[in-house]
Amino acid sequence: MKTIKVNIVTPDGPVSETEADMVIATTETGEIGILPGHIAMVAPLQIGALRLKKDNSTVNVAVHGGFIEVRPDVVTVLAQNAELASDIDIARAKRAAKRAEEKLQAKTDKLEAQLAELDLRRAINRINVYEQK
Repeated sequence: MKTIKVNIVTPDGPVSETEADMVIATTETGEIGILPGHIAMVAPLQIGALRLKKDNSTVNVAVHGGFIEVRPDVVTVLAQNAELASDIDIARAKRAAKRAEEKLQAKTDKLEAQLAELDLRRAINRINVYEQK
């Protein structure tokens, strides 16, 4: 089966450069599936899992915002933060979720509540991606 090249990059540098049969990403308008030869496009990413399917296996990546650029032969993910499921420190992610929940319950001002909610969403995403590996 034909494959598509996948590059995942953050401000800290490359996270992964691999090949996949199919890429599934969570964009702001919903999930999209990308196969080799897909029409060119750019879409903003949500906090969510990026799934890279190759043969009979799936590699999950926790992505925290950014953009996905699709060309017929290459998918480039420019993310604010991205972690392979195998690299996630689950204890740290659970501690981050607990801290964010405590901040939300402290009923701080609106901005702090929104920031705590984003922290919680990122921590939950990391936990979910880790558990799907």
